[in-house]
Amino acid sequence: MATNSYRNPASGPAPANRPVPPAGSGEPARPRGNTPRPAPGPAGAPPREEAPAPKAARAAAPRPAPRPAASAKAAPAKAAAPRPARSGPPAFVRQVGEVLRDRRFHLLIGFGLLLGSLYLTIAFTSFLLSGRADQSVVAALGTVPVKEAGAETSNWLGLLGAWLAEKIIYRGFGVAAYALIPLVFFLGYKIVFRRAGGSVSYALALSLFSILWASTLLGYVVVQLGQPDAAGSLPDPGQAHRLDWLSGGAGYELASWLYSLLGWGTVLLLAFGLIMFVVFFFNVTSLNLGLGSREEAEDDLEDAEAEVPAEASRPVASPAPSYAAPAASAPAAAAATDAPQEFEPAPRPAAPRAPAAAPALSLEIAEPAAEPTPVAVPLAAPLVAAALAGEAVALSPAVALGPLAATAAASSGAASSGPAFSFELPTPEPEVAPLAASIPTPLSLADLADGPLPARSLPLAPAAGAPAAKLEITIPSRDDLDPNAGADIAAVADEDEDADVMPDVNYDPTLDLSRYVYPTLDLLNDYGVPKAQVTKEELEANKDRIVETLGHYGISIASIKATIGPTVTLYEIVPDAGIRISKIKSLEDDIALSLAALGIRIIAPIPGKGTIGIEVPNTKKEMVSIRSVLGSEKFARTEMDLPVAFGRTITNEVFVADLAKMPHLLMAGATGQGKSVGLNVILASLLYKRHPAQLKFVLVDPKKVELSIFNKIERHFLAKLPDVEEPIITDTKKVVHTLNSLCMEMDRRYDLLKEAGCRNLKEYNAKFVERRLNPKKGHRFLPFIVLVIDELADLMMTAGKEVETPIARLAQLARAIGIHLIVATQRPSVNVITGIIKANFPCRISFKVTSKIDSRTILDTGGADQLIGQGDMLFSAGSDLIRVQCAFIDTPEVDRVCDYIGEQQGYADAYLLPEVAGADGDEGSGNEELDPSERDSMFAEAARCIVLHQQGSTSLIQRKLKLGYNRSGRLMDQLQQAGIVGPFEGSKARAVLVRSEDELEELLKII
Repeated sequence: MATNSYRNPASGPAPANRPVPPAGSGEPARPRGNTPRPAPGPAGAPPREEAPAPKAARAAAPRPAPRPAASAKAAPAKAAAPRPARSGPPAFVRQVGEVLRDRRFHLLIGFGLLLGSLYLTIAFTSFLLSGRADQSVVAALGTVPVKEAGAETSNWLGLLGAWLAEKIIYRGFGVAAYALIPLVFFLGYKIVFRRAGGSVSYALALSLFSILWASTLLGYVVVQLGQPDAAGSLPDPGQAHRLDWLSGGAGYELASWLYSLLGWGTVLLLAFGLIMFVVFFFNVTSLNLGLGSREEAEDDLEDAEAEVPAEASRPVASPAPSYAAPAASAPAAAAATDAPQEFEPAPRPAAPRAPAAAPALSLEIAEPAAEPTPVAVPLAAPLVAAALAGEAVALSPAVALGPLAATAAASSGAASSGPAFSFELPTPEPEVAPLAASIPTPLSLADLADGPLPARSLPLAPAAGAPAAKLEITIPSRDDLDPNAGADIAAVADEDEDADVMPDVNYDPTLDLSRYVYPTLDLLNDYGVPKAQVTKEELEANKDRIVETLGHYGISIASIKATIGPTVTLYEIVPDAGIRISKIKSLEDDIALSLAALGIRIIAPIPGKGTIGIEVPNTKKEMVSIRSVLGSEKFARTEMDLPVAFGRTITNEVFVADLAKMPHLLMAGATGQGKSVGLNVILASLLYKRHPAQLKFVLVDPKKVELSIFNKIERHFLAKLPDVEEPIITDTKKVVHTLNSLCMEMDRRYDLLKEAGCRNLKEYNAKFVERRLNPKKGHRFLPFIVLVIDELADLMMTAGKEVETPIARLAQLARAIGIHLIVATQRPSVNVITGIIKANFPCRISFKVTSKIDSRTILDTGGADQLIGQGDMLFSAGSDLIRVQCAFIDTPEVDRVCDYIGEQQGYADAYLLPEVAGADGDEGSGNEELDPSERDSMFAEAARCIVLHQQGSTSLIQRKLKLGYNRSGRLMDQLQQAGIVGPFEGSKARAVLVRSEDELEELLKII
């Protein structure tokens, strides 16, 4: 009869949990302890009696897996077949492994190395002062008693110090042996303090090379001191002998051998060895010695005198503020927070079934420590050693576990037969402040101008009454210059003029908002440490119902393991051999009926495991707060480009995904199931990890109320069309213009990547920060742009193809240039999520939907219709399907975060997207009449330039006439009104309607 054992942290030895032999069986009672079960001997052999093991040995020995007891009726009929003994390492080997993995043993070795480095330093230094006097004492060590030899030793550390210094310095590598001391100290420091920085292999290679190279070089010097000079006279024979300790015996012999082989070439060999080591060890790939021709230096000097570069007045880059993460937890706490490893019984071989008996419960509760701070507990070291050995550790229930432990202790006496059952409790994680990253920002005006900019109040403008035929050169003012114009931005310098020399200092784009402070976790609500809401009675009842329901259909279970999550509990079952998985899968509705649950989900089998999962909703759900997710160490220390913390999985792990790797996200779910909260969680995650310089949002909210709270961060994180007042786009017609503008931005970014020879945004920005791309040639820093559409169904109903085409084009091409889409809808039907859109969104999120058809539409599989709502979602990335409880962020929390960012210094305006023709209204097509008096003074020159090149491009006017982006756009609209160029055609150049210059002159006379 099996008993209940509770695996709870305790300070004493674990009680025995072993089946008691039946009365009258004649089998002696075994000592209670966690000793291994002896292997069965040959048939008929009498049982071997064992002496009771010591208490310490019993505590360290591994606990065998519980064997299911046979039924009471079948026991007299047939004796149980002997089970084969499990093969494993001997007990001595396991004990040695536990000692080697013990943290106390690691600390012993680490402190020994630290003290050893100090010992070697003192011994070596003393040898330099009294080494000659101790040589005779060390040489006579075998013939003179140790006590007398120690009395004659002059070394500060006695006879042992003199012996070590003699062997390592005099007979070894000389003074180069001092390089051994930093290596010993580094190893001890790394073991004691568990520092991840620094590589042991690098330190070992540097130390060994330093010892060998320096010893050989000093040996060569000593050899040269003993060689005759040019006149043939021998030097002082005692000088080389007095300095032989510099190189040591090994260095002298090696240098002597090289000198006899190469002569003076030994110096060249040593120099070559040093150069090769430096090149390969420090990964030297280029040399910048500052060598250049005299003519180039004179040209650079003339260019510097002719114009004052704007970069000279730019302030020095300052690092972005960062938040330091707390230090790593102590070893005991780190081991306590690891996932428990269950020692479960292997599936039993198929045997004739006995009559059904009451299901038994062999319950194992694995709950890690709840406190992240290190606490000195006497049991920590054995627990860590056993956990590292992969064995289960049975602990006495001395630590209170709330209602779960109380009920478990109350029913510890219950016993029956059935499959083994164990479950895990959630592990609270320590709260870690998010780490800030140094993120680049867009270019300032000083980076784009050749010289000092004119004052804002005195813009240069053409004089009134000036003749139209006179060519006028104007300097672009702050209003005309658009830093976001794209690859064809107006170059202030002429095309044939050489680019200025770039500064040597890396470009720091965060200077525009150098005082920006990242949001803190104090802005979010603190709901305390989450507690498990599932009691043992509920787990027992669900387990019994699952076993009973499967037993009705002839399916026997070998073991069951329960993992408690925030909203659902995962029951992992191992069926007996010969059971078909499809047979269990077909019983989904029957199990749901027996459990009286809202809806269960069967995963058959679980990927990566040999088990079948049954997800059962908890009676009392646990809320996952956004603070606990953003404050986790996994999110704070992530290296992702666009990290998004969605919530927690069934195993209570924080689920973080990279939006830049997805690269687009499609969300769906019924009304009120958590889509808007999910969008707020995504936006909050990005706001907590990214600087305004690197990330921009384009927010589309047809419902007009969901995303309006983000208006406060317009000058920090939002992007919009020029001359648009509201940064949150709510009008369908403006949505179409915004999507077309993003397509133009995408094309211009690809032009920039093509000119720079880069394949993606990360490579391009890295080149720009390293000053390898000149901003005067149109290059600029490119931030990520995230397009968020809250309700796609409304846009598809009102705009249709006008919305679907640019969305599909962006989804297909915009990944490499940093434009990512997040599209949400509450009606995942095929006429909303079309095949073109669906094919380009590999990552999808589905909250609860109303039918299996909707689930297959969004996820290509069922399961979303069986979710329980309130943030319960399925995340699909390729073939992986992960169930996540989405974090909850309330509207006041979002408001506080936006207020915190909006109150700080921001840019002058939102990030401006390329202007689209007709974006100001329905009639903005350029066909309306324009007063000739309002025509630009450069109209004729612009018309001649367009007709001459037969290319209706705004960037052509910018380059040839040296005009700003906004003025060039107005000239293009005037040319369209005059009938010289055709209407706007998206990313393509406008058609030129006038074919020759003569025809143009006739047209100019008429208009």
